[in-house]
Amino acid sequence: MRQTGIAQLPLHGGKAPAWLFQRMVRLGREITRLIIENDGPQAFLQRIADPYWLQSLGCVLGFDWHSSGVTTTVCGALKEGLKGREKEFGLVIAGGKGATSRKTPGEIISAAEKYPLDCSPDALVYLSRLIAKVDNNAIQDGFQLYHHSFFFTFDGSWAVVQQGMNDRFARRYHWFSENVRSMILEPHAAICSNLQKERALNLVARDSQPAQSVITDLSHEQPEKLIGEIQRLQTLSLPSHHSVSINDIHPKSIDKILLKTYERKATNFEELLSMPGVGAKTLRALTLIADITYGTSASWKDPAKFSFAHGGKDGHPYPVDCKLYDDSVEFLRRTLERARIERSDKVNALKRLQRLFASQN
Repeated sequence: MRQTGIAQLPLHGGKAPAWLFQRMVRLGREITRLIIENDGPQAFLQRIADPYWLQSLGCVLGFDWHSSGVTTTVCGALKEGLKGREKEFGLVIAGGKGATSRKTPGEIISAAEKYPLDCSPDALVYLSRLIAKVDNNAIQDGFQLYHHSFFFTFDGSWAVVQQGMNDRFARRYHWFSENVRSMILEPHAAICSNLQKERALNLVARDSQPAQSVITDLSHEQPEKLIGEIQRLQTLSLPSHHSVSINDIHPKSIDKILLKTYERKATNFEELLSMPGVGAKTLRALTLIADITYGTSASWKDPAKFSFAHGGKDGHPYPVDCKLYDDSVEFLRRTLERARIERSDKVNALKRLQRLFASQN
C-alpha cells in the first residue's frame, strides 16, 4: 500500500454549472467503464491515485486545469456516474466534500450490506479514518481537510483522494493501497504544491521514525508529568520555530487525551495516532517534548514537492516530466476514442486534451 501523491491548487470558489456537471458525469462514467472493461477496477484505482492523471482527467471532463475544484467536482462526477452501477463496475466511491466526507464510514458499511465484498468493511472504515488522521494530524502543514473520497473494489483494494485548504490554496492528497508498505512511514510518493512552506511538521517522514518511538513511549507517561513538561517548555526562551509551535498548546485542553493515552498504552505510533481524540496539538506537544527534553527530533520539512500536475514549463519547482505527461495524455486519448459517447462530446473532449498538451509544450 502506498500514498501516491499530494497536489496543491489555488482555492477557487463557486461550483460547476449543472449543464457541465451532467456532461462530466456521463463522460467520466464512460472513461471509467473502458478502463475497468479492459484492465479491471484495480487499474482505475491506480489511475485515480495518480495526481498527473487526475489533473488531466479534470481537463478532459471540461473543468479548470489547476483549480481546487478539480478534486471535488471530478470526484463528485465519478461518484454520481457510478451511483446504482457499483455492482456492474465492481467499484464503490464513498465520501466527498464537506459534510459528505463524514458519511464515508456509513457509506462503506452500506455498500458491504448491498454487495458481496471479499474484505472487511470495518477494516476499510479504519483505513479511511487513519488516512484522514495522517494528513490532518501527523502532517501539520497548515491545511485543514474538507474533502475525502474513498474508492474501493469488492476485493478490498482502495484509493483515497482527499483535499485540505488554507486561506489561499488547496492541497490534495492521494493514496493507493497496493504500494503502501507502512501507513506511518514515507507513505507519499508524489506531492504537488504551489506553496512550499518553510516549516511543516511531518511525523510520517523517514527522518521522524526515531521520534515516533519516543512519542509513543512518552504517551505512556502519567499526564501530570507531561503537562509539567509542556508548562516548563512554555517558560523557556526557545528557538523561533519551536516557540510558535508550542504557544497555542493549552495543557488543560489535552489533559484528558493524555490520560487516555496513559491508560491505553499504544504499542506503536500507528496505534497512538488512530486513538480517538489524539489530534494535532497532542502530537505536537509530544513531539516538542521528545525534541527539546530528550533530543529526538522529528522532520519539520514540508513534504510538498511538485507545483503542477506535470511540472512547470519554467522548470520550477521541477522540470516537466515529458514521459509521464505524454503517457497521461495518450492514455486518455485512446480511452476517449473508444468511449461510447456522442460524437460532439468526444470531439470537444479531445480538443480540450489537445489544448492541455499544447499548453505544456
